[in-house]
Amino acid sequence: MTEFRRETANTTHTFPYEDIINLPHHRSETHPHMSMEERAAQFSSFAALTGHKEAVQEKARRTSRRMELDEDQKARLDEKLQELCSAEAKGRETEFTVFYPDDKKSGGSYEKVRGVLKRIDAYEKVIWLEDGKSLKISDIIDIQ
Repeated sequence: MTEFRRETANTTHTFPYEDIINLPHHRSETHPHMSMEERAAQFSSFAALTGHKEAVQEKARRTSRRMELDEDQKARLDEKLQELCSAEAKGRETEFTVFYPDDKKSGGSYEKVRGVLKRIDAYEKVIWLEDGKSLKISDIIDIQ
């Protein structure tokens, strides 16, 4: 530590770093100036277990079990599908409740999908909407 002594009429004062305290701040001529965020990042903690946080979040994420429709529900759904096949249903906005299986774990999620019916592909068992979405008939649990 650099000390500087200053003597006054009656006392001597010693101030640490007094000889350098008022010098201008050094700026490197070879390295670009680093922002405060970049400097802080040098001293921040690091993730010792890469991917651990994401794995915990994935484990905590909830999925729904796929509902099994009983015979009455299947019959009502089939009636609504037959209604959609009629000529007057084309071009009409319809709301579907669809089960989307999860790619990473068992189960999935239910979503309401609204759209204008474009066509029904009976061979592929897919409903096509005018916005380009396709819905598997086997994943539909309700039609409004």
